[in-house]
Amino acid sequence: MGGLTSVEICAGGGGQALGLEQAGFSHEAVAELDADACETLRLNRGAVWKVIEGDVHGLDGRGFRGVDLLAGGVPCPPFSIAGKQLGADDDRDLFPQALRLVREIRPRAVLLENVRGLASSRFDGYRAQVLAHLHALGYQTWWDLVHASEHGVPQLRPRFVLVALKQPWAARFRWPQPAPGPSPTVGEVLGDLMGSRGWPGADAWRARARAIAPTIVGGSRKHGGPDLGPTRARAAWKALGVDGLGIADEAPGPDFPASRMPKLTVRMVARLQGFPDTWEFYGRKTAAYRQVGNAFPPPVARALGEAIRDALSKTAPPPRPAEPGHHASLTASRAPAAIPPGLITNVHPAAGPLQPGHAASRMPGKVGRYRISGPGDR
Repeated sequence: MGGLTSVEICAGGGGQALGLEQAGFSHEAVAELDADACETLRLNRGAVWKVIEGDVHGLDGRGFRGVDLLAGGVPCPPFSIAGKQLGADDDRDLFPQALRLVREIRPRAVLLENVRGLASSRFDGYRAQVLAHLHALGYQTWWDLVHASEHGVPQLRPRFVLVALKQPWAARFRWPQPAPGPSPTVGEVLGDLMGSRGWPGADAWRARARAIAPTIVGGSRKHGGPDLGPTRARAAWKALGVDGLGIADEAPGPDFPASRMPKLTVRMVARLQGFPDTWEFYGRKTAAYRQVGNAFPPPVARALGEAIRDALSKTAPPPRPAEPGHHASLTASRAPAAIPPGLITNVHPAAGPLQPGHAASRMPGKVGRYRISGPGDR
């Protein structure tokens, strides 16, 4: 078949868009509100990506009807454990707009990622309504908690990922398997950068930083500056020999004491997120760090993109065996619990009300492993 196409919303500094490009998707458009992030996108891919700068509320998806994939990293503050977890009551919740664009674009596949807070029981009803709208549009859906460290990224960074596909392609979808072998350590990934200006403590630091990093936090325009996160995160960074109280302008030099803990630079943090060194970030240090810290790691996006690509690129669905263990999904046999009304608003009414028989299920003891059964799944 020909090349696969995509549209991405809430593209940020381009982590997910880059990973999907590496997986074989050509972006018809990438949309982002932040001006600095848009300049980053133009700086790196302005010649090949159509960068739409503006609020996603104003994006008309009808001009992109028929692309293969709609993807995005919808804002996480409504669901973040670090925030107030207002969900649908937070004016930054863009799931309704994502659902509107699904209806307008009618892609064969949808990929949306968010923080693990969305997997909490507090948002059971919210998730069920999101999926009910997708089922009404003819999609089969999966939620899953995906760990960046399982895909070669030297960082914890769990993300809650939604995948939706139409038939017959849904029958071919398989979650990507973890990369073979352990994730590289912080010292292995950053050792050359830490010693690039002749710091005498670089070798000892590399040996000390022999674990993966905690989740990198980017903050927002309202909250958070260029540092590596709250107190608990800074303690984890300290165990790795990193001063988490700020971001450095450059790597430590020959006069930096060998016994002192260095700070990371924006480029170092970008490596820990899985960005190649050739990917440039526009803006002053705080703006650049925010783009890096809030990004979806490109290697994770690539793994998910390849799984979706494989499903879309094949036609005859094979028998679907049981999938015990990693990424397994169960279908509930009992009726779903009542869903609080009004959690999803501003969605085209033709998407339909909640349908009977959309039974939510969850693997016992596994946070974030969901499958919602809809019409035709039984």
